[in-house]
Amino acid sequence: MKKISFLAVMVLISQLVLAQERKAPAYPLITHSPYFSIWSTSDSLNRATTTHWTGTKQSLLGFIKVDGKVYRFMGKEGEAYKTILPAADEGGYAVKYTETAPTGDWTSPSFKTDGWKNGTGPIGDDESKDKVIWKTRDIWIRRTFPISNAAAIHSLMLKVSHDDDAEVYLNGEQIYQKAGVANDYGMIPVAGKLKNGENLLTMHVVNTGGGARADLGLVEVVKKKGPEIELAEQKSVDINATQTIYSFTCGKADLQLTFTSPLLITDLALLSRPVSYITYSVRSNDGQPHNVKVLFSASADVARNKPSQPVIAQKVTSPTLSILRAGTVEQPILQKKGDDLRIDWGYMYVAVPENAHSIQYTGSSRETPGSFLRNDTKTTAKQGTDIVLNTVIQFGMVGPTAVEKFMEMGYDEITPIQYFHTNLKPWWQTDQLKTIVQVLEKSAMEYPAVIERCKAFNDSIYKEAADAGGEKYARLCVLAYRQSIAAHALVKSPQGEILWLSKENFSNGSINTVDVTYPSAPLYLVYNPVLLEGMLNGIFYFSESGKFKDNFAAHDLGTYPLANGQTYGEGMPVEESGNMIILTAAIAKAQGNANYARPHWATLSRWVNYLVDEGFDPKNQLCTDDFAGHLARNANLSVKAIVGIACYAQLAEQLGEPETAAKYREIAKGMVGKWVQLSMDNDHSSLTFENPGTWSQKYNMVWDKVLGLKLFPQEVYDREIKFYLTKQNEFGLPLDSRKTYTKSDWILWSATLADNQKDFEALIDPVYKYAVETPTRVPLSDWHETMDGKQVGFQARSVVGGYFMKVLYDKFSSR
Repeated sequence: MKKISFLAVMVLISQLVLAQERKAPAYPLITHSPYFSIWSTSDSLNRATTTHWTGTKQSLLGFIKVDGKVYRFMGKEGEAYKTILPAADEGGYAVKYTETAPTGDWTSPSFKTDGWKNGTGPIGDDESKDKVIWKTRDIWIRRTFPISNAAAIHSLMLKVSHDDDAEVYLNGEQIYQKAGVANDYGMIPVAGKLKNGENLLTMHVVNTGGGARADLGLVEVVKKKGPEIELAEQKSVDINATQTIYSFTCGKADLQLTFTSPLLITDLALLSRPVSYITYSVRSNDGQPHNVKVLFSASADVARNKPSQPVIAQKVTSPTLSILRAGTVEQPILQKKGDDLRIDWGYMYVAVPENAHSIQYTGSSRETPGSFLRNDTKTTAKQGTDIVLNTVIQFGMVGPTAVEKFMEMGYDEITPIQYFHTNLKPWWQTDQLKTIVQVLEKSAMEYPAVIERCKAFNDSIYKEAADAGGEKYARLCVLAYRQSIAAHALVKSPQGEILWLSKENFSNGSINTVDVTYPSAPLYLVYNPVLLEGMLNGIFYFSESGKFKDNFAAHDLGTYPLANGQTYGEGMPVEESGNMIILTAAIAKAQGNANYARPHWATLSRWVNYLVDEGFDPKNQLCTDDFAGHLARNANLSVKAIVGIACYAQLAEQLGEPETAAKYREIAKGMVGKWVQLSMDNDHSSLTFENPGTWSQKYNMVWDKVLGLKLFPQEVYDREIKFYLTKQNEFGLPLDSRKTYTKSDWILWSATLADNQKDFEALIDPVYKYAVETPTRVPLSDWHETMDGKQVGFQARSVVGGYFMKVLYDKFSSR
């Protein structure tokens, strides 16, 4: 037996401990909408700055003072930087650039730039702000600058922003490389490669699709002054459907910190409230009483898109609450649309009950830690670009019995959505609740009851998922719950219909994309089908109003938050028509009647006839997996068409049209036999018809099983599952034979085809491994590499609601 070194054993133990501690790639803290969504990307809450789901910093800081000694339990104080070479956020700068691949070592200071163009940064495709307009695939950039004191610069950082892939060199040596988008400005440590005299910073960016951006500079970290603040020792973190719960030891006191976003999916009034609770429970851990107070400090970054936007803070009057609010000075309501954006209109609110013995004040982020140390709670700043909202909650003398106090964080988006050129108010705004202050007051009054309801719901949702698919499956569903809901906005249309509108996060920013609704649907079918109606209503209206004139379903309603009509450049006719019909049938199954389908019957009939004509052997068109490119004769897309036709037949039967039902049922059944013949490749089905040696997940087939359509023989399911089990990699089953990447939502659909728990878990376990071991620390990405677990693209999307497919199957099959 070989000997294992002590060091190797310790490394192994530390890796095992880390694996046990990791509960998520990112931890949801405040989750309500695409604009009000704050996360921690570290397993320890006090080891990283909290961020918006896009990765942009939205700092929440937490400090606790125990007998005068201060500990930080949440967030991380921002670094201060001194500019060495300015990036575009500080003004324009001179560059040389080319969009033609250079020959030779273009990163070398001695490289001749004959033929390169002179320009001024920033560089990108936004003609309203970029000085160099870049719309080709590649761009190469060179910036020269003098340095006279290189030895005095000790903590050099690259300040970089790009869309998409980038590589950066300093004086010919590579200092950075990343595939994909770097949102806002990343600060990357750089080893000492500056020199006295002329220096050269070079960058190559590849635009793989969508927006284009290239910007870079250099800064130096400024050493902080003042007393050091100790870190609280985090003992645990737990995630459930509506809460993230941390426990800390803070010297002689223990703190339990709970973030509750009360997204009770069955209660639309509560679901629509943009208010989260932050609860502190403090107790002595040595049996002696200790004087305790807590500081919560929220950056006004929560209320702006860019840190350069000026904000204004003020106190708000309420008889029962102490309230601070902040928002941009400009208030450009609905003036921006797109993907990588934060809201810069409306107001963030921090509220605490009047009886909580709190003190609220505003100031700058640099001053806040010191002010808490000194017990200095005077307001020092109300307007500017560095404003934080501070709340000190005084617990007084705390002994072994826990003392609990709570506060609220809310956001008033004022006008969250524009719908066919009509601005819509938030769902929560009614004749009874007209202002956000009233919502905060009502939320505070109902705090005890809401917390109890959340706890009961947490237990219920976990048990249902565990019963359906086991413990790891249940944990995946818990991770998906808040993320999926918070990728939507809830509003009411001018026609009085519910609208539950998704944002296609880190894809293209579309609003109400049908092929995002489709994978998201299981969560809403299980717990509140009315919300799924809200995901379909806008698409039906788009066609039935005559605004969308094609004989198939639209792809989207616009670019978030403007739902004024499709902006995606190309339709997905079979994909979206099939999706709409299948989901309408699923609503009918969930509600026990087809009443929702009746007023849309003419539209559904037009779409099903498109599927009959074009769906079985699809032409070269996109499907929901559009990132993989166009594909003709797509066998999985054909399954969707077949299932969609059968769903239409099922709806016709429910609506009392037996002849129509029989006709379309016969068409679907006839297609199944042809499908099996054309897709068969020995022990599996092929990616495209008559294309041996290829394969793909046939996740669309799951609706045949879930809705009880009885189209495909059981042996087809069994053959697929058996084959999939031979194709898995460490972090899951690839999407198809073209690449090793996958979509985790589709894996959970494919797994539901399994007829036994063992095979189901065998397909689920690698997805869970990905969720807790991925090196990419962002809100759960549904598109990842199965070889190394890294994110490929997408994050924080609603499609993880699809993880609930097995719960949905169990619910429907138990009837």
